[in-house]
Amino acid sequence: MSASFATSAIMLALVLLGGTAVPAQDASKGAGTSASLEQTLSQMDEAARKFRTIEANFEWDQYQKVVNDTDTQKGKVYYRRQGKEVQMAADIAEPKKYVLFSEGKVAVYEPNIDRVTEYNVAKNRAEVESLLILGFGGSGHDLLKAYDVSYLGSEQVSGVNASELQLVPRSPKVRNNVERILLWIDPARGISVQQQFFQPGGDYRLAKYSDVRLEEKIPDSVFKLKTTGKTKVISPSN
Repeated sequence: MSASFATSAIMLALVLLGGTAVPAQDASKGAGTSASLEQTLSQMDEAARKFRTIEANFEWDQYQKVVNDTDTQKGKVYYRRQGKEVQMAADIAEPKKYVLFSEGKVAVYEPNIDRVTEYNVAKNRAEVESLLILGFGGSGHDLLKAYDVSYLGSEQVSGVNASELQLVPRSPKVRNNVERILLWIDPARGISVQQQFFQPGGDYRLAKYSDVRLEEKIPDSVFKLKTTGKTKVISPSN
């Protein structure tokens, strides 16, 4: 799946395909001693307990160092808790694409060529889900199981005095694709207003979120791909 249209979370999730899940580790490691860090993680924990639905507008900037170029995509992203799983859908405006995570699969629909590409992530579903909801309904303290987490201070982001966290993956397999992640957390709501994923070689993806709405009813149709009777479905080997 090309990083030009996949979210950074999905890119991270696909790192786990066919591989070993990130092992649970002592949550005290990498936690640091910052009271501000503990407060931010607790705010995220509280948001995770209340989480049912989230929808937001997004702007994703993918910077590629080798050509010194930035590709910008805009659209809407949706999350909801459905039974024991979390579903995620992204509607990308240009070029038009739909991304869906549901029932242990990540699917990308490209209407212009009428094709769906499906990735089966069932065997690493929990890990994939945790990456997809990073900063959106995921527990703060659960981050300590897979990342070394540090508090970098506060910064104004889209009018919010956000708490900035740095996450360094403990898994070498994940670090081969993403060296570190920055999260800007709205302390009032415990959710992310901005994310930045740094890749080896100097590439990065900056994700900005606006008009974030919590706990509103999202139609079931949002979490279904609007395919045609002629849509081709391919499933790359994992």
